[in-house]
Amino acid sequence: MDIFRNKRFFRIFLISAVIFLVTMVFVLTQTIIGGIAVAAAGIIILILLLFDAKKRYADMERLSIELDAILHDDSRNFITECEEGELAILSSSIRKMTTRLKEQASNLTGEKQILTDAIADIFHQLRTPLTSLRLTCSMLSEEELSYEDRIRYVRGIKKQLERMQWLVETLLKMSKIEAGTVKFKREKIAANELVSKACEPFLIPLELRNISLKTETENAAITGDMDWLAEAVGNIVKNCMEHTPENGCITIKEFENAIYTELVIKDTGSGFEKGDIQHLFERFYKGKNSGSESVGIGLALCRTIITGLDGTIKAENAPDVGAQFVIRFYKNVV
Repeated sequence: MDIFRNKRFFRIFLISAVIFLVTMVFVLTQTIIGGIAVAAAGIIILILLLFDAKKRYADMERLSIELDAILHDDSRNFITECEEGELAILSSSIRKMTTRLKEQASNLTGEKQILTDAIADIFHQLRTPLTSLRLTCSMLSEEELSYEDRIRYVRGIKKQLERMQWLVETLLKMSKIEAGTVKFKREKIAANELVSKACEPFLIPLELRNISLKTETENAAITGDMDWLAEAVGNIVKNCMEHTPENGCITIKEFENAIYTELVIKDTGSGFEKGDIQHLFERFYKGKNSGSESVGIGLALCRTIITGLDGTIKAENAPDVGAQFVIRFYKNVV
């Protein structure tokens, strides 16, 4: 019977059975032998009860010691199993609770490390513009400085401040995504609306650089977060713009099939160096063709956002000329 798997219940049942049998012997015989049997049964019952109580308290003491070890972060962080019964249920519940607490502690440690790395990255990247600002401010303090030079230095300060703001905001966004604190929306958005929103901030800079922008997109459905995806696609457009010469062209095309919707963003620049392609999406990696103002973080943010929304992104040299980025958003297949 399954109920006898509980050893404590089995011991209690055995004691009760002995009491019943001895009592029946005494009632039926009422002899000296019967009295001796009752006395012997009483002693046996007392011994069994003492044994059961001792084992029970031993299990409770062991459980208390193990909990104390866990509390003090002992390397023996485990709860041994007890026999079936109330203590077994209690030890099982404590084991589950400690496992869950260790998982949460591990997650918190990971998030703390991500935050620490982000702060270190921010500090490392801010040193250069801070040094530039310090030098520029010292120049502005010169009394004999001309009005034109003052205007030029002030514009330089404004540019450095804008760069620092963008850097801090971008790193914090990446850290939040990596730490899992950002909750992406999962809604249906049209590919042409996404491309339009992503390109809008660059229309004037593209015109000033005499770079044409051609889009061949329709209303293919993409599941994702419009704001975050627009930022990701916008960073790619920005990257293409920075590497496309005057009178060049940036094209964005859409392809759709039953499995995924694909966006291909292509420029007419010099393309990627062969050794750069596998590192382009790494944080702070700057390719051989990168400009002096490049930080090497925009493409890293793109990948973080796109992969966070279950998409993929790939960089490659175009078959004819320039570089291209291929983004795929996979559909839910039933």
